Amino acid sequence: MPEPIKILVVDDHDMVRKGLISYLATEPGFTVVGEAASGSEGVRLARSTLPDVILMDLLMEGGNGIEATRDILAFHPDCKVIIITSYYDEKEVFPAIEAGAFSYLLKTAGAQEITEAIRKAAAGQSVIEAKVTRVMLERMRHKEKLPHNDLTARELDVLRLMGDGRTNQEIADGLFIGIKTVKTHVSSILRKLELSDRTQAAIYANKHGLTGDADQ
Repeated sequence: MPEPIKILVVDDHDMVRKGLISYLATEPGFTVVGEAASGSEGVRLARSTLPDVILMDLLMEGGNGIEATRDILAFHPDCKVIIITSYYDEKEVFPAIEAGAFSYLLKTAGAQEITEAIRKAAAGQSVIEAKVTRVMLERMRHKEKLPHNDLTARELDVLRLMGDGRTNQEIADGLFIGIKTVKTHVSSILRKLELSDRTQAAIYANKHGLTGDADQ
């Protein structure tokens, strides 16, 4: 007989957490090894129980689900974290996926969907809710269309510094290149982005979040 799937439930809403635990207790092949009401508590319990699967809320007091996911996977990389949340905006989805979340469900998911996601996660299969998949695909399509994706790495460096308001000489000094090279890059950037001057380029860089880290 196979070992039961060890599950940790992390959610700061008592009713949600208790409801999940009560349901999971009726499912064959599952054992709930702990419950936590915050991300930091979830990290502590994960360290002591080493669960196979974690049902993780995103926004909680005392450490959010993204931070907890990243911390847990640092010492227990085989664990599969299933995000269960009400949020599916880009600003929540992508940080969670980048932190290592294995599956992503919404709290509108039915009990059967959750148990299926747990079994699939234990077997190495991800489950991403349809609305979340649409957000991810839209982000990918949007990213593919952005003009600055055609810039070289050095041109991006120059554009970032232009966005920070640096002069050509300051850009040259910051990147350890000649000022003529900077001017060549600026001309190429304006051409590729179809912009008329460096002011427009600076506005573009700030609009797309490209400023602040080129020379760090």
